[in-house]
Amino acid sequence: MNLLRLFLISGFASVILSCSRSEQFPLPDYSKWEHFGGTKDAARYSSLAQINRDNVNNLEMAWTFNTYDATERSQIQTQPIVINGILYGVSPQINVFALRADTGKPVWRFNPFQLLGGENSWAGVNRGLTYWEDGADKRIFFSASNFLIALDAESGRPIESFGEKGMVDLKKDLDTDLEDFLLVSNTPGIIYKDKIIIGMRLSEGLDAAPGHIRAYNVKTGKREWIFHTIPLEGQFGYDTWDPDYIQFIGGANNWAGMSLDEDRGIVYVPTGSATYDFWGGYRHGSNLFANSLIALDANTGQRIWHFQGVHHDMWDRDFPANPNLIRIKKDGKWIDAVAQTSKQGYVYVFDRVTGEPAWPIEERPVPQSTLPGEKSWPTQPHPTLPEPFMRMVYTENEILRLTPEWEADIRGKLDNVKFGNMWLPPSHEHGIVLFPGMDGGAEWGGSSFDPFTQTLYVNANEIPWVIRMGANPKSTSLGQSVYANYCANCHGMDRKGNPPAFPSLIGLDKKYNEGSLDNLIKNGKGAMPAFSHIAENERKAMIAYLFGEEKEDPNAKKELEGGKEMMTPQFYMQGYSRLLTEDGYPGIQPPWGTLTAIDMNTGKIKWQSVLGEFEELTAKGFAPTGTENYGGPVTTAGGLVFIAATKDEKIRAFDKDTGKILWEAKLPAAGHATPAVYSVNGKQYVVIACGGGKGTKSGDAYVAFALPD
Repeated sequence: MNLLRLFLISGFASVILSCSRSEQFPLPDYSKWEHFGGTKDAARYSSLAQINRDNVNNLEMAWTFNTYDATERSQIQTQPIVINGILYGVSPQINVFALRADTGKPVWRFNPFQLLGGENSWAGVNRGLTYWEDGADKRIFFSASNFLIALDAESGRPIESFGEKGMVDLKKDLDTDLEDFLLVSNTPGIIYKDKIIIGMRLSEGLDAAPGHIRAYNVKTGKREWIFHTIPLEGQFGYDTWDPDYIQFIGGANNWAGMSLDEDRGIVYVPTGSATYDFWGGYRHGSNLFANSLIALDANTGQRIWHFQGVHHDMWDRDFPANPNLIRIKKDGKWIDAVAQTSKQGYVYVFDRVTGEPAWPIEERPVPQSTLPGEKSWPTQPHPTLPEPFMRMVYTENEILRLTPEWEADIRGKLDNVKFGNMWLPPSHEHGIVLFPGMDGGAEWGGSSFDPFTQTLYVNANEIPWVIRMGANPKSTSLGQSVYANYCANCHGMDRKGNPPAFPSLIGLDKKYNEGSLDNLIKNGKGAMPAFSHIAENERKAMIAYLFGEEKEDPNAKKELEGGKEMMTPQFYMQGYSRLLTEDGYPGIQPPWGTLTAIDMNTGKIKWQSVLGEFEELTAKGFAPTGTENYGGPVTTAGGLVFIAATKDEKIRAFDKDTGKILWEAKLPAAGHATPAVYSVNGKQYVVIACGGGKGTKSGDAYVAFALPD
């Protein structure tokens, strides 16, 4: 290795480069991995260089830790954190554990459902934890179900002075009249001084609560402030909604995590869509602060600035990941900026303090909806730079044609389906190809930013989806109405689902009795959320409908009064459906998964590589196609980009300058998570959670890689 290269990957280079940029706001310590995203700026960057281009091929498995609680269709999406040589992670069943980060030897383990009454109620997935300390007081914060829980970091025991015996119920203090609703918090909050700022996951139906952002005191659990993402009357943004219905609208929540400029005291919060996702007849207007990046004063929760990436969303185009706080050199001047990736393949870049775009963002006309009751927004924002990191339009030329049989298959599935514009509105007259699809573009794994080359690394799914809208059935069946409101989005009104993600519900009476199905609906399982907030009489009616035993009742509709009947969507989306061949391959020309490097000084793409492969297709002579991918990249000073994420159950290291694959290893299950990079006693490790799921086998392992001694 020559001396210049050794210098550039060393910590000395980090110090000198940081001094050249900003004396007032030095860069974080990138040698540690103590936060979601590595550091609070979400860089997903490590200044460690022991593992580098020249020796990465020597990486070997250093240790494996099995949680032994994987179940059918379970996942681990957790990016662990490492504090003082201890690694903190989460199991598929949301058990929190502490390990020796150098050996994987367990220190303690905590099952939150013992604290919550012993019932393992559905809590979704957990993507990480948060750490805070003040002298000897060291705390781990995480969420299970609708509770924020504080544990002693050294013993794993609940800190009973926090909230009620160590817990804060996130369903409370939300400033809503709703009493029972779905709420889980799947992405960790972020610590600012003595506050933990947190978002949540909500239902995507009209039963959803509003997705307000809250800060809690880390010692007491008391709510310190709240920002209303769906404004109250008199607040900024209230006039972007229909005043007759705004009180019934939910969503606009932060499920993707946040980033923090600690020196300036600004927290950056991306939000998702408002409900109902695909028909906005009850929410005419642009709908602030749904689909927005919001800069808030971390002390008070007051809005500083915002940007809305999708006006009046009808496509479920949430902002999917916490943004990267970056420093770039543009027109000869350093700019402290924030970069937000999106499902639609754009990166939006703003001045951190003012919200001024780094490059112009143009409002461009888009096709308008013909759905009765809908009023779509006439324009959508288009950033002129950076360049999109994926294809933006599904066209005739993009139809899969690797074999004549696959092409014929996909063309058949495109009968009465329109495509050719990423902003085609959902329609009840025909289907539309949604591309980029519902899972991106970018996804929750987030992107990685190298602060010393000003390069952003982002992985993408290039998978088309098909949206079909249907009229809500005018039925006197209570069970059918409940099913349409809560279940049809995923399983379709025909109940055929979209396996493997959404199984068919036909023939449930052969697998369940009334009691066991009611228990499944109430408590959830795997990727299926809990619907304990559905009233008992409505659950029973829906079970009778699913079993084919429900009779028409002219009085049934009366049981839906009091707001629910009024808020039933006139049209519903008929099921989440990827455009796939009968063999399960995406209906678009490869690549199906990509990793892209973007020069953020210029906004231009430096390189793009295929991410993942179907080995059976490679064996048939096809070039690697890429796969759907979940989880993000990590960049290191050793010249590497580490990423798992792919369905082929591998982790890879790419050359960060060229995009060439330098190393790969098979995992015990797919690593649908983002790696963590850290050092213990001078030895560097790369750890990935291997939980599988997403159409692959489930797993229960955390695997660490290191160079041999």
